[in-house]
Amino acid sequence: MIEEGNAIAVCPEVLAGLPTPRESCEIQKNANTYSVRSKSGKNFTDAFINGANETLKICLGNNINKAILRSNSPSCGFGKVYDGKFNGTLIRGNGLTADLLFKNGIKVFTDENYLDELRKSK
Repeated sequence: MIEEGNAIAVCPEVLAGLPTPRESCEIQKNANTYSVRSKSGKNFTDAFINGANETLKICLGNNINKAILRSNSPSCGFGKVYDGKFNGTLIRGNGLTADLLFKNGIKVFTDENYLDELRKSK
């Protein structure tokens, strides 16, 4: 898709200036608030928010109406994310970028469900 000019590759976390590789992060929810923290407890919330906003700008600036995102990620997970306890448990929820794109009218797929959705549409 990228080679054919039908898609662009974007990583919200890289756009936010986070290094790769880096320590795993998960969304931690408390009452009505959330944070994105690494396994060692470092707070990356602002970086993840910035990456989500930059990704939305790219989508809007390029008239993108669909996104294929990485499953379960605190940025890109859609429908399921890790529970914030670093124990491998998935819960219902969205990553920050996925949620922002969805709320702005962009159809969000995961790398796990995109091909299934493509087959259904044929």
